Amino acid sequence: MAEFGYTLLGEQAGPRQLIEDAVRAEGAGFDFAVVSDHFHPWLESQGHAPFAWSVLGAAAYATSRLKLMSFVTCPVRRYHPAVVAQAAATVASIAPGRFTLGIGAGENLNEHIAGPWPYVTERHDMLVEALEIIRPLLDGATVHFHGTYFQVPEAKLYDLPEGGVPIAVAASGPASIEIAAEFGDAVVAVEPDAALTERFGAPGRERPRYGQVALCWGPDEQDCRKTALEQWRWSALGWPVMSELPNPAAFEAASQFVREEDVAEKVPCGPDLDRHVAAVKQFLDAGFSHVAVVQVGGERQGEFVEWAQRELLPALRSL
Repeated sequence: MAEFGYTLLGEQAGPRQLIEDAVRAEGAGFDFAVVSDHFHPWLESQGHAPFAWSVLGAAAYATSRLKLMSFVTCPVRRYHPAVVAQAAATVASIAPGRFTLGIGAGENLNEHIAGPWPYVTERHDMLVEALEIIRPLLDGATVHFHGTYFQVPEAKLYDLPEGGVPIAVAASGPASIEIAAEFGDAVVAVEPDAALTERFGAPGRERPRYGQVALCWGPDEQDCRKTALEQWRWSALGWPVMSELPNPAAFEAASQFVREEDVAEKVPCGPDLDRHVAAVKQFLDAGFSHVAVVQVGGERQGEFVEWAQRELLPALRSL
């Protein structure tokens, strides 16, 4: 049975709203919520970037059923892997059985604040080392690690939830999917690519596949198209470009010629339920077991959650 999630997008809302939105999402019947982890927004017009782990901790305490997930945290530059493991263990202890650590190789936009941005092959090597530190720590081991990129003379976590913490690894191509297949309890991807999920292995509850799809729901399609262009045009650049740009000004410049119709092709806009359902169904058809939706535009989250409870979630669960 597929599960459907709600995205707490920190780039378009402040921390108090994100926590309140998590409570609303739980009440509406979403199965899980994912939290983005950025130091900067993609665009100045989005206007937010709170510390994701504070939001996760508060959301974990404020909810009782909703599963939570970092979507995704990069443990190779801005955070040391041992600190990521401690943060994950703490959130999972607040919300036993409800937290999954989602990690990936990151974006220059957020990670260059702590040092030069490595080339992609080096980032993947760093991610492997990070996972070699994080997984045993979350399993309760005392870790002594001496690698090319990270040193851990000695580390042990003292607050761990029973049952451990599942790790989901983000993948966008052949190299990262191999890392996900080796180290991940689950995989994260933002394109409905069946070939990618097939490389992760046979589908099953033990190895979930998490996808994410952007929507812009609202009563007026043209208004939604304008919102999508203002807030989401960066997505048209593609991951190879997005991972390398250093700041919101660079995203503004790189996306300045993206047209409204370009964004509307990727993001269903307006009140038509069938178009939004079809966007989610692409991921289900590609073998994803969990799909998180993003409502583009921070000001309409409450209305969207009410509509999702009334129309979207029942339609998705009938597929």
